[in-house]
Amino acid sequence: MSGGTTWTDRTGVLVLPGGAAVRGRPIAAPVPGPADFALLLASGPVPGWPHRRISWPDFWVPRDPADALDAVREAWRRAYAGQRVEVACRGGVGRTGTVLAALAVLDGLTPDRAVAWVRAHHHPRAVETPWQRRWLRRVG
Repeated sequence: MSGGTTWTDRTGVLVLPGGAAVRGRPIAAPVPGPADFALLLASGPVPGWPHRRISWPDFWVPRDPADALDAVREAWRRAYAGQRVEVACRGGVGRTGTVLAALAVLDGLTPDRAVAWVRAHHHPRAVETPWQRRWLRRVG
């Protein structure tokens, strides 16, 4: 990174409970710097780095839960391998927050603690719906 800026200094980057850093953002927002891997949860611009797109309707849960869990686990593994991982949906709140909470569940938090954690560290309305909170139970 230029000028001594590190990944964790970048806009939208939060450090997971286990120590890995992940960026959450709206998919159409200006990119605050490159990543190594992206999980895209909505239609929109494709980044110039490796990515996976999950079919996930706004305010709902993934259409293919097994594929979504596989993608979340891949993002988690990449983040802990030192890669710069980002998660993006239309608004950067509900679906993005749900995936960030899922990463916290993989780090060992219960789904309820993961929701509270992501709301405190990413956005107060993260994980917007009851079915998104229920979906987190499938992660662990």
